[in-house]
Amino acid sequence: MLTFSTLGLEGSNHHFVLQQYLAAHGIAQASRIVLFDDFHAGARALIAGEADYLLQCAVHPTAAEITGTYRAAMVVVDAFISPSRPMALVRAMGGWKGTGKVGVQPATQSYADLSAWPTVVHEPTVLAVQAGLAEGRYEAGIVFSPFAAAHAERFEVIEPIGAICDAWIVYGREAVDEGRAVVWKDSPVASQYRERNGRSSKLARS
Repeated sequence: MLTFSTLGLEGSNHHFVLQQYLAAHGIAQASRIVLFDDFHAGARALIAGEADYLLQCAVHPTAAEITGTYRAAMVVVDAFISPSRPMALVRAMGGWKGTGKVGVQPATQSYADLSAWPTVVHEPTVLAVQAGLAEGRYEAGIVFSPFAAAHAERFEVIEPIGAICDAWIVYGREAVDEGRAVVWKDSPVASQYRERNGRSSKLARS
């Protein structure tokens, strides 16, 4: 059985996307998912053979650090795009004691206008933002949409964000590139390239 690792807890965006990735490859039932609190722990586990692969969002704040720090022992073996869980900017309902703080996972900070709050607090995960809101540490935050729906009596949605399609990186211990670009030539965008190139060629001949 293959072991894939990523950032946890269960229900995190990384966990969600990893489940989609395994299902797309048809190996969900033949794989085990291990969750880590941070990517350094996940990288060390991969290098030690405690996991076979590690998934990280390409826009995660530590992506460049992880890729560079462990470059001699683990390598990028795959990359893909996937929508996130739908998100929204929410705030406490009227009467809730405001703190003037908005909680965000850094990669989500540009998804909405946060100028109404004087203090922006970074959390390692969206789940941590949700916990901060539930505990009353934040007046507002960018969270997963189901959280807002489940706590509609306490929070209101200010701005629906929806799902964001990000790039994702899969690390392994054995290189697959053989010194050349590894490209999916039959990808959806490859079809766009061929179609647009065909149109350009026709215009050039006309």
